[in-house]
Amino acid sequence: SLFEPKFHHRSSSPTMNSAFRAAADQIRQKPVKLTQNQEVARLYRKSLKVLSSWVIDRNIFLDQATDLRSRFDAERGCANAKAVRLLREGKAELFEFTHPDPYCVPYMPGGSLFMRNPPPPLEICFPDGDIPDDAPTHTMNPDMTICTPETGKSAVGGVLIDFGKKNME
Repeated sequence: SLFEPKFHHRSSSPTMNSAFRAAADQIRQKPVKLTQNQEVARLYRKSLKVLSSWVIDRNIFLDQATDLRSRFDAERGCANAKAVRLLREGKAELFEFTHPDPYCVPYMPGGSLFMRNPPPPLEICFPDGDIPDDAPTHTMNPDMTICTPETGKSAVGGVLIDFGKKNME
C-alpha cells in the first residue's frame, strides 16, 4: 500500500497505519450521493481548477477553458452508458493532469490565510454566560465558511483536513 512503510523494524507494529486509517474513516464525512448531471458539473469545475493551476496567463486560460467547455458540450445529451464511460475517462484524465502543487485559495487548507483569525468561542467572549441575542450562532468550518449539511461541509464534530490534497474531508 502507498501508506505502508517500506522498511519494517522487527518490533514495529504494522497496524499503526491501519489505526490511522480507521481514525480518519471515523472523522471523514460521508460523500453525498450525486446525480449524473451533478457529477458532470463537478468534473467540469475541477477541470477548470486544474487548468488554472497550469495556466498563469488569463487570456490563454480563457482560450483553454473555451476548448474544455466545447469538449463537454459536444457530448451533451448522450446515452447513459456513454455518459458513464465518459465520466470515468474524464476522471482518469483529470487525475493524469492534476498539478503536483495546485493553486489554492488563501483561506483554504494549504493557503496562507488558513485558520489565521478563527473566531473565538462564545464561551470565551462571554464567560458569565450572558450571550447577546444578536451574537452569531452559526458554526464555522476550518476554511471560515458557515457549516451547512446540504453542501457536505459541516464541521460539527470532527473534520479531517488533508494538507497533502489541500482540502477538507
